[in-house]
Amino acid sequence: MYFFKPITEKVRLFQLKFTNQNKTKKFILVSIFACISALFQAAGGLLPAIGLLLSPLATAPILLCSMFSISNGIKSYILTIMLLFTLQPTELIVFPFTTGLLGLGIGLAFHFFKKRLSIIAVGAMALSLGISSLLFLFNFPVLGPGISDSFSIYTVLIILVFSFLYCWLWVETSLMIIKRLALSN
Repeated sequence: MYFFKPITEKVRLFQLKFTNQNKTKKFILVSIFACISALFQAAGGLLPAIGLLLSPLATAPILLCSMFSISNGIKSYILTIMLLFTLQPTELIVFPFTTGLLGLGIGLAFHFFKKRLSIIAVGAMALSLGISSLLFLFNFPVLGPGISDSFSIYTVLIILVFSFLYCWLWVETSLMIIKRLALSN
């Protein structure tokens, strides 16, 4: 079955290639990923129409950096939060709980699991917990005014299904990016 197939070894080769880089190159790559992620996330507040389409792309740099190295993924996540504090403080409530947490969760799952279903499930749980925290604990309408911030099983099921499908999309996208990078090397 498709979900139980192991991921390609290209991810493992990229992780090994990244660990062989010197510290300066790693720091530069982490900072570039954090800057790109902060710009994508800030676009949601700075560019009214097109920014909403660019904002979800903030997941990609965090995901790729986390795929290469756990510690550097966490560094880029924290650095992005600090950059958002200066660029677009209104996005500080959304990024750490949704797009950033999703990228970090999927990236970390690539280190610990080999099957697609496990990687997708870890990312979906991270995103579901982040959205649920914003919605039910902080009463922040992250899903818009149409979804109530009072706890209901129906809302939780919608969040879980959406999170699974969205994570599946990001896992497949990240595998395609890794394959493209492998072809260019």
